[in-house]
Amino acid sequence: MDPQLTTIQPGGGVVIKLEMLWGKWRRTWLKIFRRGYVKRMQELRKGSVNPCPHDVLDPRDLKFYQNQEGYYWEEQDDPFTSRDRIPFARVGLAELIVFSACCFIPPLILIPFLIGASPGFWMVLGWLVVIGSLVKGGLIVWFFRDPERPIPSEPGLVISPADGKVVLIEEIEHDDQIGGPAVLIGIFLSIFNVHMNRSPIEARVIGLKYKPGKCLNALRPESAKENEQLAVKIQQLDAPHRPMVVRQITGAIARRIVCWVKPGDLLARGERFGMIKLGSRTELVLPREEGMEIVTQLGQHIKAGKSVLVRYKSE
Repeated sequence: MDPQLTTIQPGGGVVIKLEMLWGKWRRTWLKIFRRGYVKRMQELRKGSVNPCPHDVLDPRDLKFYQNQEGYYWEEQDDPFTSRDRIPFARVGLAELIVFSACCFIPPLILIPFLIGASPGFWMVLGWLVVIGSLVKGGLIVWFFRDPERPIPSEPGLVISPADGKVVLIEEIEHDDQIGGPAVLIGIFLSIFNVHMNRSPIEARVIGLKYKPGKCLNALRPESAKENEQLAVKIQQLDAPHRPMVVRQITGAIARRIVCWVKPGDLLARGERFGMIKLGSRTELVLPREEGMEIVTQLGQHIKAGKSVLVRYKSE
């Protein structure tokens, strides 16, 4: 495990700090007024001590530390699993609430004044501000959506790890992570795409590597090397146990990588393992071998967990 990955969002951010502050007040309230609840959750808690910088009273306290070994609750004992079923990214709920409030509350305050205002420049300007804020708020809500997807089940398929547009298909003579010839597929995610990342195959996580960096426009070729990024190396569960790498890369707008898996975790094909907040780039590196068919093509718009990128005919 990369020692830099002490939380699921290594780049930090203002909202995560707000969540940490809210968590501190919540734990204080629970200890004072909900002692029975705290005792019951501690009895249900499994695992050894988690390397959190605070007490772990219930599953919410592990939100940013899911990638660490330690405490956990069985699904039937977790009273917050229903949050996984809402059609929005759970790891982005705080941003959704904060950003939406910033966009929707000002119009609610302005509208009563504008309705009774006299026609003129300031009234027109006020309505433009209201409309602009509502549109921006709608885009934010749209950005954090997380729809369910039908996952292809045919053997030998490698599906897309991200929504977006295929901007690069490159053959590599030798890739150190793959250990031989490889193919690199680059996917650009605009702010209008779903930003959840999914596993391209049924696999085991065997390594993660985080690299701090810049926040260049994800369409620029140099962004793949210079921007902040997190590489998740996985290995196919079934023979021939192919290694693959999914690389999450920030963009000019998207500056927060989230990844909650750790070495040893098992991922089903199409299972969510992370997200990049607000526009970005995702790359997939996979072995180039005989019988491999690249199904996707440059310029194609694809969907994570649904679109087929590669087919290995030998399977």
